[in-house]
Amino acid sequence: MFRTALRNVSAHKGRLLMTVLAVMLGVAFVSGTLVFTNTLSDAYRKSSAKGFGQVDVAVRPAYRESEGDRLGKAPELTRALLDRSARVPGAASAVGVVGGFTALADKHGELIGGGFQSQGGNFWGTDDPRYPLRSGAAPHGRDQVAIDSETARRAGYRVGDTVRLSVDGPVLTPTISGIFTTDDGNVAAGGSLALFDTATAQRLFGKPGTYDEIDVRAKSGTSQGALKAQLDRVLPKGAAETTTGARLAEDQARAISASMNGLRQGLLVFAGIALFVGTFIIANTFTMLVAQRTKELALLRAVGASRRQVTRSVLIEAFVVGAVAAVTGLVAGVGIGAGLRSLMGTLGATVPDGPLVVTPGTAGAALAVGVLVTMLAAWLPGRRAAKIPPVAAMSSVHATATAKSLVLRNTLGALFAAAGVAVVLAATTMDGTDGQAPMGLGAVLLIIGVFVLTPLLSRPLIAAAAPLLRGFGVSGKLARQNAVRNPRRTAATASALMIGLTLITGMTVMAGSLQTSIDKMASAAIRADYVVSMANGNPLSPGVDRTLRATEGVKATSPMRNAPSRIDGRTEYLTGVDGRAFGELTDLKVEDGSFTIAGTRVVVDHDTATSHGWRAGSGFTVAYEDGRRQRLTVAGVYEGNDMIRGIMLDNAALAPHQSDPADMRVLVRTVDGASAATKDRLVRALGSNPAVKVQSKRDLSDDIAKMFTLMLNMLYGLLAMAVIVAVLGVVNTLAMSVFERSQEIGMLRAIGLDRTGVKRMVRLESLVISLFGGVLGIGLGVFFGWAAGELLGTRMATYELVLPWARMALFLLLAAAVGVLAALWPARRAARLNTLEAIKSE
Repeated sequence: MFRTALRNVSAHKGRLLMTVLAVMLGVAFVSGTLVFTNTLSDAYRKSSAKGFGQVDVAVRPAYRESEGDRLGKAPELTRALLDRSARVPGAASAVGVVGGFTALADKHGELIGGGFQSQGGNFWGTDDPRYPLRSGAAPHGRDQVAIDSETARRAGYRVGDTVRLSVDGPVLTPTISGIFTTDDGNVAAGGSLALFDTATAQRLFGKPGTYDEIDVRAKSGTSQGALKAQLDRVLPKGAAETTTGARLAEDQARAISASMNGLRQGLLVFAGIALFVGTFIIANTFTMLVAQRTKELALLRAVGASRRQVTRSVLIEAFVVGAVAAVTGLVAGVGIGAGLRSLMGTLGATVPDGPLVVTPGTAGAALAVGVLVTMLAAWLPGRRAAKIPPVAAMSSVHATATAKSLVLRNTLGALFAAAGVAVVLAATTMDGTDGQAPMGLGAVLLIIGVFVLTPLLSRPLIAAAAPLLRGFGVSGKLARQNAVRNPRRTAATASALMIGLTLITGMTVMAGSLQTSIDKMASAAIRADYVVSMANGNPLSPGVDRTLRATEGVKATSPMRNAPSRIDGRTEYLTGVDGRAFGELTDLKVEDGSFTIAGTRVVVDHDTATSHGWRAGSGFTVAYEDGRRQRLTVAGVYEGNDMIRGIMLDNAALAPHQSDPADMRVLVRTVDGASAATKDRLVRALGSNPAVKVQSKRDLSDDIAKMFTLMLNMLYGLLAMAVIVAVLGVVNTLAMSVFERSQEIGMLRAIGLDRTGVKRMVRLESLVISLFGGVLGIGLGVFFGWAAGELLGTRMATYELVLPWARMALFLLLAAAVGVLAALWPARRAARLNTLEAIKSE
């Protein structure tokens, strides 16, 4: 039986090629994803280890716990603490480090790096081992800065150039004194690094005479652990905590690796969908191969082969096909991993140098996925083959299913589909995250149910296309009959497209609806023309509000200042605003009381008020961050949203309790409204600061839309993969269908159907099957998009369902294009059949 199985594989090379390709694509993306992410993680880990190679132990502030109503603060690392660290017996040297967000502009004034990865710090000196100078000299004074070589390369800067930058304050225009190299993981990930001399960095980062961290080098022969233990003994308890350099490197590598989890998971989802779709193709292929070998299998049974041996022979074929596909997929995956790394470089992302990492786990996963998926998909056809009795030598496994089997299949499908719809509908009534798991379960049940019912659904839906097919005469009529002749095969083929289109339609519906809802939220809740904030999300200097208020054409401004406090024994964040102007800058629906913010009168969003049991007129005691307490009164309860929520009080009441006030954003309303000229005026008033974003309501919506666009583009990539695999499936199905119907096609040619008519018949059959899958996929996608929106609507009052009719029409056209393209080769093959040989073939 083993030799028989191997001969069957070699005898059907062409028919199994499509199956190998389908499995290979899925395996290639799985292994490529693992190679790519493992390579990046290894490169970043080694880069981080180099970056902390000059740090044996880092001393950092130890945050104190809250004492009563007074919120804890971190102690300062002073010069005295630095000197004490340097005198530890095992220490060779100790240096103080200070740094923070530093926005560096390119030659066009745009921010280099990305928000949180735009960093600055202090340069230890010309012999700073962390940052070897490639050219130029160390920075001295406020008018000089050194930048990393990757940033210099991307922005085209050289030593002697003037650069615009901001360190949480006014724009500075220092001269680039030097360009250095670094193994810092954040720079390797695409960020930027600007260095000043220590005194300048302390002044710019608001740390006069103090440090963020003290890095200690160990003497020769002293381990990092031993040095850490010595420092722990001499440093004041509660003032500082120590961490070894190895641990710091590991933490940074882990953080960077965690930031890639989304990319890794997204790519693996693509691969999983490709494998899932490929499973239908594999099952189809083996089902038809078994059908074509009915006589052979019956003969094997007649000469003594058992059912188990017949099943085993089919599974051996599947194993050989899966192994070949897995090995070729692994090789292709290594190429995909290398290609993805090169692609990141061409897109401007900096990736540390390093070899491609192909771990045993990656190779094992590729082989396991390829072989297991193929064998699982082939198991059912093999099981059916084993049931062929010897007397059935001239019959087909694909004979019309019995009424009992059809009733059982349709009953199971209906039960799964009904359960799925019921669970999804129940999930839409739940609150937020509580409904996510039930909705996922319901979606899986419904897709399974529809898949089981697809043969039943194929007849009425394909019959609906009959009026259109009549226009193609005999070819159209034959195409419709061929499409419904074997409903199970048609269903399996159409399901490949259905899965991909379900996902992409659902996400498109969600993305369009969310974008409309966010636009409504911005226009409904904010009357201000502009929102000003920091590029990295850090607080703004209070001077920004004063500058904007004094700018020509500005009608009203209000900062929004977050401040920690203690209410009823737990930490709550207050939002300080300009009570007189805030009502003019926002349009929040008041549910109870009045929107009055003045003195000790505050307004509270609905959720916060409900959690505390407050209503208009309620009073509560707040403990500010300085420990002082004050009695506040709820003047009104408003309907909050994702942009504006919380306890709002007047800054005049909040400011006396803040030692370092900072604004998260500033709302601005102008006389002339939002326009390009007004925005330019505000940007110039703020010194064209690359660290500060001036955004209109449209800009805010577009900023959020970028996330949806990125997600959709990734899903469109998924659809492209699913389409490629689906095309292979349709080609495979049609090719084998043509083989099965060779005698029939020969008879049609003999009675007058020309080659053009045969081609048209096969193409129309393919088109009908593809459109059938497209209609099912789009219908399910719209339902899931609506359901997910209903769930989201429980937390977003402005949510509104928006159906993207144009894109759905495009998806349907795409399904049609798949059918036309997939039919090219099978149609050509059918038209070239020799009439006499086809008629006399058995």
